[in-house]
Amino acid sequence: MTLIAYCGLNCEECPAYQATQDNDQALREKVAIEWSKEFNWDLTAFDINCDGCQSVEGAHFSHCFECPMRPCAMKRSLSTCADCIEYPCRDLEEFLGLVPVAKAVLESIREAK
Repeated sequence: MTLIAYCGLNCEECPAYQATQDNDQALREKVAIEWSKEFNWDLTAFDINCDGCQSVEGAHFSHCFECPMRPCAMKRSLSTCADCIEYPCRDLEEFLGLVPVAKAVLESIREAK
């Protein structure tokens, strides 16, 4: 079963998730450099640790603590934002505008119901 984040991202395709699951320090360092440039963040390899945003315990990428979708979906006991009666909310719409692949995942989940 594929691990899908609340927002529709496929965790298994995420390099932070991959680096954590494989304990790959070189990949952590590479991702920290790439994401620091791409998103204008100041990341180190230490930041590149994630067991998926739906995991209660374990590592979470630092952005998980800034993400408005994660606590909302957790509070509502949702599998993903696709299950929400308010889908898509303003926060999610903004995010999906930047990440159309996540929107496609959430739309396919909604269509399957």
